[in-house]
Amino acid sequence: MNLKKQLTKAFVLSWLSLLGFGVMALLVERNQIIHFDSRIISYIQGFEEPFLTTIMKSLSYIGGTIPVIVLSLLTIIFLYTVLKHRSELILFIAVIIGSNLLFVSLKLLFHRARPDLHRLAEATNYSFPSGHATMAFALYSSLTFLFWRHIAKRTGRVMLIIFAAFMILAIGISRIYLGVHYPSDIIAGYFISCFWLTLSIWIFQRYQERKNK
Repeated sequence: MNLKKQLTKAFVLSWLSLLGFGVMALLVERNQIIHFDSRIISYIQGFEEPFLTTIMKSLSYIGGTIPVIVLSLLTIIFLYTVLKHRSELILFIAVIIGSNLLFVSLKLLFHRARPDLHRLAEATNYSFPSGHATMAFALYSSLTFLFWRHIAKRTGRVMLIIFAAFMILAIGISRIYLGVHYPSDIIAGYFISCFWLTLSIWIFQRYQERKNK
C-alpha cells in the first residue's frame, strides 16, 4: 500500500470516528441509549465473583493515570534514546496529551453522571466519555503504530495487535464491570480517541512526505 492510500484511509477513519462519537453523544444527550447501557451492564455484572472483581480492579488500575504516565514516559525514553526517533516522539506526545485534553474537556461539556446501578469501585468526576477507554485506545494503538515496523516477523506483529486489542477492550470492560461507566461512555471514548489518533497520524505522515521531498 502506497503512502497516498495510507493517508486517505487515515483521513477517512478519522472523520468516521468523529461521526461515531457524534452519534453516541446525541443518543446520550437525548437519553435514548439508557436501555442499551442497562442491558450491557446487567450482562457484564452478571459474571461478578470475587476473583474476577480483583482482576477487573487490576485492569482498571493499569488504565489509570499513574500507570499511563509511567508507560508513556518509558516509551518516550525508548523512542529518544534507543530508536532515535525524534519525529515519532512528537507524534506520541501529541496523541497522549491531545487525547487527555479531549476527554477532560468533553466530560465538562456533557456533565453526565456516573451509573448508580451497582458500584464495585469508586470514581469521581463525570462519566462521558470514559477517560480510561480514551487513554487505553490512544496509548496501545499508538504503541502498535510506532513499533509495528520494528518487528520483522508476522507472528510478532500479530501478537502486538492482539496484545493492544486485549488491553484496550479489557480496560474498557473493567470499567463497566466495576459499575463506574456506562457502555456508551466506553464506546464514545474509543471513538474520540480513534479520531484524534488517526488525525494525528495523518498530519504526521503528510509532514514526513513533505520532509522527504
